[in-house]
Amino acid sequence: MEPILEIKNLTYTYSIGTPFEHTALDQVSFRVNWGEFIGIIGHTGSGKSTLMQQLNGLLKPTSGTVMLDGKDIWSDKKLTREARFRVGLVFQYPEYQLFEETVYRDIAFGPKNMGLSAEEIDRRVREAAGFVGLTEQQLEVSPFDLSGGQKRRVAIAGVIAMEPEVLILDEPTAGLDPMGRSEILGNIQAYREAKNATIMMVSHSMEDVARLTDRLLVLNGSKLAMEGTPGEVFQHAEQLQQMGLNIPQVTQVFLHLRRMGLDVQSVYTIEQAVEALKRLKGGTVQC
Repeated sequence: MEPILEIKNLTYTYSIGTPFEHTALDQVSFRVNWGEFIGIIGHTGSGKSTLMQQLNGLLKPTSGTVMLDGKDIWSDKKLTREARFRVGLVFQYPEYQLFEETVYRDIAFGPKNMGLSAEEIDRRVREAAGFVGLTEQQLEVSPFDLSGGQKRRVAIAGVIAMEPEVLILDEPTAGLDPMGRSEILGNIQAYREAKNATIMMVSHSMEDVARLTDRLLVLNGSKLAMEGTPGEVFQHAEQLQQMGLNIPQVTQVFLHLRRMGLDVQSVYTIEQAVEALKRLKGGTVQC
C-alpha cells in the first residue's frame, strides 16, 4: 500500500538571497503510513514547525516533494487545495486563532469553506465537539467566554470537523495542566480510533511520545537525524541528550542503573520499568 505521506529530499530556505537566508530543512526524507501515530521531536529551531507547514501546503518546498496519497501536492493547484483539507494542521496555542461569535460558528468555519451542505456541516460540528468533550450548551456561547483548555478544544474541533485523513498537531498540550494534557491527548486518540486517522504530533514531552506514538522522527540542525520506534530511538539516549533533548525520566533512571553495573535494558514507559524491576528483583517488586 502507498504511504499516506511521502517526503522526498525536502529542503526549505527562508529569505533566499538576503542577509537573513536560513535553511530550516535540508534534504529531509521519510514516509508516513496510513493510520500511524508519528511523534516529531527536536530542539527549538530544528525545523519542526516548518516541516508541519510543508505537509499541508502552507509552505512550498524550495526543493524536493511532498507526496499525498502518491501525488505531488504542488503539481496542480487543485491538489494543493485538496491537501489543505485532507491534512489538518493545529498550530501551537491555536486558541489565539478563534474569531467567531459562537463556538458552533468557529468549528463550522472549515467545513463551510469546503462547500458542504448545511446538514453535513451541522453533523460534523456536533461530532467534532463530541470528540473534544464540548457540550451542546457550549456550542452556543462565545469561545472567548471559555477557559484556556476549553478554547484549545474548540480550536482542535475546528480542524477535526474537516475530517482530515492526517491530523497534525504542533505542541497540542503546551501550557496545560496535567489534567488538561491528559484530556486533550485522549481527544486526539478518540479521533484517531473513530476515523482511522493518521496522527503526527510535535511534542517536547518525551513521556507522551514514548507512550502514544508508533514511530518517532528526530530533527536536528535542519536534518532528519534519527527515526524509528520509541524503543529504537530512546536506545540512543546519550546521543539525544547531546542534541539538547530530554529523554523519559524512567529511561534516565535505567541508564543510571546500567552505569552502576546492573543488568537492565533501557525502558521508556512506566509499564516497562515495572516489568524490568520485577525481573531484576525476581518478581518481588510490589506495584
